[in-house]
Amino acid sequence: MHRSRVYAVLFDTPEAEADQAAAFWAAVLGAPARPVPSEPQFTVLHEALPGLTTVVQAVDDTPRVHLDIETDDVEAETARLVALGAVQVAQWLECRVLRAPGGHLVCVVPVHSAPDVFEAHARRWPAPGEAE
Repeated sequence: MHRSRVYAVLFDTPEAEADQAAAFWAAVLGAPARPVPSEPQFTVLHEALPGLTTVVQAVDDTPRVHLDIETDDVEAETARLVALGAVQVAQWLECRVLRAPGGHLVCVVPVHSAPDVFEAHARRWPAPGEAE
């Protein structure tokens, strides 16, 4: 059995437009934009969506919105989503990038939230063949 939850909503934005997009979404959502010094491609919109991390991410690709799902077992969660119809398209460090039916991206990442937050909000998923 493993656990997972939606951790983050990311506005993927072409790198040249990321600062403007961060300012826009910060104003729309009424949340201060805070760049992440150690990871300059990310600007966090602090408490924009309660319970979720909201981020503008500079990318060298087309604009889109994607979800990060955090889990205590990346392999098991990736397998669960693939069984539901997603296709793994990339891997970056421990993270898996999947394309869901309909074309949306979903990243499966190790737990990033505080342990008490993860414990309170994560759903439990049985292993294949395991009773709930």
